[in-house]
Amino acid sequence: MKFKDRAMSSMQNFARAMFMPVLILPIVVTVHGFSVHPGSAKNTMINAQNVAMEFHAALPAFSRPEHTEGREGFFHLTSMVGDVTTAKLGYILRDHDAAKLQFKKDNMLDIAEFLNGKYGEGTVEVEIKDSYRNMLEKIKPHFHLVETARKATRMAELEPEEIPVRGGTDGAMLSWKGLPCPNLGTGGFNFHGVCECITAERMDRCTDILLNIISLYAE
Repeated sequence: MKFKDRAMSSMQNFARAMFMPVLILPIVVTVHGFSVHPGSAKNTMINAQNVAMEFHAALPAFSRPEHTEGREGFFHLTSMVGDVTTAKLGYILRDHDAAKLQFKKDNMLDIAEFLNGKYGEGTVEVEIKDSYRNMLEKIKPHFHLVETARKATRMAELEPEEIPVRGGTDGAMLSWKGLPCPNLGTGGFNFHGVCECITAERMDRCTDILLNIISLYAE
């Protein structure tokens, strides 16, 4: 599909309102190797970079962002650095189901346990941090926010389309800090890529929706 075709397709879906929840875990995998001179490395050297690649290769390839859509969760490798002695892999795990997210986390811990058994305890460490949580729990008691956003979108002569969010949002963070905050579409497309863009006309339509929300609550 050409860039122009992608832009036209995105225009047709301009009114997307992303209220659906997502669960996200940032994970750092640290691999500790053992460096010796390559001339005498046989049965001695543990190259942290090779072990890191072995860890990544053990994850299901079909569960990457480029092979998933909608409510399908994924393992996303976001960074990798290292040398023979130490290597680090940065991941984010995403899913819309807590049990499935837990399964992904356990999968990574099982791989680490296997590699530690192979190369020695402490070779692979997995650090897991809480991140974006399921915002739906905080939105449900204030669902008038969603209903109002739907009405405001229709007032702008657009039909809202509610889709699963496949990334972290400020709305999720704000909701858990006490400010229920469903996500509205921004009008942009091709996010996080060299073709990311938006038009002035689309920003005008977003402004119309926001003004409609204000007017509805002012009544």
